[in-house]
Amino acid sequence: MARPEIDLDYLKARLADLLNTPSPTGYTDEAVWLLCRELERLGLEYELTRRGAMRARLPGRNPKPARAIVAHVDTLGAQVKMVKDSGRLELVPIGNWSSRFAEGARATIFSEGGAYRGTILPLKASGHTFNEEVDTQPVNWAQVELRIDAVTRGRDDTLKLGVDVGDIVAIDPQPEFMDTGFIVSRHLDDKAGVATMLAALECMLREDRAPTVDTWWLFTIAEEVGLGASSVLVPDVAAMVTVDNGTTAPGQNSSEFGVTIAMADQTGPFDWHLSRKLVQLAHDHGIPHQKDVFRYYRSDSASALQSGADIRTALVTFGVDASHGYERIHESALSDLARLLIAYAESDVEIGRDAKLLTGLKGFTHQPSETLDGTASSSDPKAGEDR
Repeated sequence: MARPEIDLDYLKARLADLLNTPSPTGYTDEAVWLLCRELERLGLEYELTRRGAMRARLPGRNPKPARAIVAHVDTLGAQVKMVKDSGRLELVPIGNWSSRFAEGARATIFSEGGAYRGTILPLKASGHTFNEEVDTQPVNWAQVELRIDAVTRGRDDTLKLGVDVGDIVAIDPQPEFMDTGFIVSRHLDDKAGVATMLAALECMLREDRAPTVDTWWLFTIAEEVGLGASSVLVPDVAAMVTVDNGTTAPGQNSSEFGVTIAMADQTGPFDWHLSRKLVQLAHDHGIPHQKDVFRYYRSDSASALQSGADIRTALVTFGVDASHGYERIHESALSDLARLLIAYAESDVEIGRDAKLLTGLKGFTHQPSETLDGTASSSDPKAGEDR
């Protein structure tokens, strides 16, 4: 088929809507409503789990072996650990992120008494008072506190506001969509992935593109705390591609441009065949790309496998500078990624036996086991056999 035309304005509009809807893990209901309304507008039926993970099916020319594409709508945030005698709030993080990136952040506290605004500050925030100590204090969550923008002279005043231990704190994203194509914001991980999936879906529906097999579009709500796609898969899914951020940083091969295909993360290698297929699709469709390995990273793929799903998994990413901090991406990478998702959905099924959960050896895959000169590898247990 012709090259898909990704509506970048649509993608950025959906991203802006998502960024402006607070959804730290544990407080994702309104983001679920937002996504479900958009799926309805696109004409797709969907299902929700009890807690709000979503799945929508785009029917294929054949039902099985079904595929899935997944991203997570939950973000980093914080939670009230203690109401201090001063009336300010001690915090613990939701998800894994440094207090270094929390310092100075504007935030909203969602409490029984209503939503209150505030600022996360280091304990020693005034240079006029603490002089050089503002630069030498440690960096950890015990060294910051949330100052509420309400009249509170002590703990009792704060409690009277309805603010208490356990309240959720959402960090302002402060998004900027630049004329240069850069997008700068907190929480691009993984709301940019969700917006990219929506843009791919919108394109396929607008251009009347049918996937080869049933393709499930999954949106999870607890990836940042390690749960992710543990409860939203359907049994027919044989392969799942996760969409998330790539870590553009020294020592990594990721880029803010093109698609970064992850070959492994801290949980181990992704499926050899599925990852190889995605790289080949990028080659075939002229999609800029690179490969990378992530050492301190896990995704929806890991939670699906750890929950017992026997599926092939892979990870495709948009490069993020300063991940889990004040993040930056480039819109062209999102467009390229949407094109790769469509190419995958339209690609042929190469491992037909994956349609069944359990079967015999017939049709099982091979991996290369010969050296460049054509001799069998000595480490190959079938060296010398006719394969």
